[in-house]
Amino acid sequence: MTIARLIAGRSDTIFTTTASTPVRDAVALLNKHHIGALPVFDGTDVAGIFSERDVIHHLAERGPAVLDLLVRDVMTAPAISITPDTGVLEALGLITRRRVRHLPVVQDGKFVAFVSIGDLVKYRIDHISHEAEALRSYIQMA
Repeated sequence: MTIARLIAGRSDTIFTTTASTPVRDAVALLNKHHIGALPVFDGTDVAGIFSERDVIHHLAERGPAVLDLLVRDVMTAPAISITPDTGVLEALGLITRRRVRHLPVVQDGKFVAFVSIGDLVKYRIDHISHEAEALRSYIQMA
């Protein structure tokens, strides 16, 4: 299955931020919407990802002054992105190898979606559950 099928029909709002947003404001956005990361835009391009991990890492290094910095100063960049044609297992492998939790989906240079490790793992669990049920049905009929 491809990422295109995984994101098809999604109507969720994708919250974003800009590289020039103060960290304090971006943290407030994460908190308000109970999310762990935001794609960061510089104009129309995805410039990076701003996540809870970025905040924690920089807080440990710089203390509370990190809240006065701009997102560009603490975000993870460049963003590791995928296309709608990327397979779900390939995306899971990328997340594992690169030790990230979110991937922007970009097509023809344009941002189209944002997927998390949770989205990908949920798909895998659902897929495995359906396969297990099909095997149980097959065995019971044999």
